[in-house]
Amino acid sequence: MSLVEEISALWGEYLDGREVGPDDDFFALGGNSLIGIRIIDRVSQDYGVELSVRAFYLAQTPARVAELIEQERTRT
Repeated sequence: MSLVEEISALWGEYLDGREVGPDDDFFALGGNSLIGIRIIDRVSQDYGVELSVRAFYLAQTPARVAELIEQERTRT
C-alpha cells in the first residue's frame, strides 16, 4: 500500500468509515478541527513526523498530506 493510500484509509477511519480518495478535500468530506487534530496526532505516532495544524489544513487532501510527510522524513 502506498503512503497516499495509507493516508486516505486513515482519513476514512476518522471520517465515519467513508471511502476517501487521494484528491478528496478534507472539509468537503465533513472534516472539522477536532478530527483534524486527531489525524495529525495519529500521523505523528504512525510516521514519526510533526505536521503543523496550518500545514495540514492547507494541504486539504491525502495526496498532499502524504507529500508533507515525505518532506518531513527527508529533513530528519
